[in-house]
Amino acid sequence: MPILKTLKQHKLLLDTHVWIWLMSGNKKLKADFLKAIEKRTEEESANILVSAISIWEVGMLVEKKRIELNMNTLQWVEEALNSPNISLVPLSPSIAIRSSQLLGEIHGDPADRILTATAYEHHAVLVTHDEKLLEYGKNRQISAYNPC
Repeated sequence: MPILKTLKQHKLLLDTHVWIWLMSGNKKLKADFLKAIEKRTEEESANILVSAISIWEVGMLVEKKRIELNMNTLQWVEEALNSPNISLVPLSPSIAIRSSQLLGEIHGDPADRILTATAYEHHAVLVTHDEKLLEYGKNRQISAYNPC
């Protein structure tokens, strides 16, 4: 599946850093990506996904002082998940097993493996700025999109 240049009606799975950037209004994100997100928030169906592993990653990033939030971590997560058309994807047994069986070269990072497996299971485009995940998307089982 390809690296996408544009987003149409695709279901999107946000990598943790993209979710944080989107919620904080980070200027790294391209206007085209922001328009695609805005369009989705105007629609009735929830097709912007966030993996449960991203909640764990946000907590770890705060604890390791790699990011700073303007509120308590749990409050930030709850507010971010209440954004229009964002749906939380649980870590299912199928996703957990698929993450351990991904083909080819991919991250050793368990969170990135879980994100990749989640994108596959939910037929979603993995929205990421991570070079390793984008490279994996070029030749493997998922579609990926760089929002920057």
